[in-house]
Amino acid sequence: MDRVELNGQPATAAELGGLAFAGYGHFTSMQVRGSRVRGLDLHLERLRRDSLELFGRPVDPGRVRAYLRHAVDDGPGELSVQVNVFSADDAAVVDGRPVDPDVLVRTSAPAPPGTAPVRVRTTVHERILPHVKHVATLGLVHHWRRARLDGFDDVLFCDRGGFVSEGSIWNIGFQDGDGVAWPDAPALRGITMQLVQAGLRAHGVPSSVRPVHLSELATFRAAVLLNSVVPGQPIAAIDGVSFGQSSVLAQVVREAYEANEPQALA
Repeated sequence: MDRVELNGQPATAAELGGLAFAGYGHFTSMQVRGSRVRGLDLHLERLRRDSLELFGRPVDPGRVRAYLRHAVDDGPGELSVQVNVFSADDAAVVDGRPVDPDVLVRTSAPAPPGTAPVRVRTTVHERILPHVKHVATLGLVHHWRRARLDGFDDVLFCDRGGFVSEGSIWNIGFQDGDGVAWPDAPALRGITMQLVQAGLRAHGVPSSVRPVHLSELATFRAAVLLNSVVPGQPIAAIDGVSFGQSSVLAQVVREAYEANEPQALA
């Protein structure tokens, strides 16, 4: 089931060894079901846009799509897939020359979505290039690990002014009256979040993007987290603030996500 391909061919040990020390690149993660992916066009656009920013040249969406088809061919109907974009041409990267990036596709067993309510704590952390899903993850993993060591399930980031941005590897939505509020702060615009926002619009559920300060957490009745694996997991508490209706909001968010039709890799 696990498969690793580099530019459409099985990756060698030497190639993977080089990638292990590649600290400059970006990626996207998705769940494949029956050779279809919800938000596939958004994943391809993310890779194209981030490649242009990091490498000076966009990675061709058709090229990535072909690599994805090849990697999942003859595999099981359900898979987790991660696409990493980097460059083996270290000299070009360091010199700042535009370079056509390399594309690595890794498949693995499907990741089961979490459903149990989680308890998170907040910490001040601001990622470099927050709009890019890049591989510089030491800071977020460190804070996540520290939170778990202290008895929490995960960590929610805020800036130095106390405004909420994003979770360790997820976005957050709050129940704001009859609608959903999304923090307006430098953060990664997750594919799942974008799909949920589209689904909420289709269902006529109010949805807004606005600053969310830590001081107003107690005014919300519910909160949920979202990422490529979990389209809506209840948050039971943030620091000392409990949310009693998060399971209801999670169901609304999941239904909004599922309103988006999966797109074929072919």
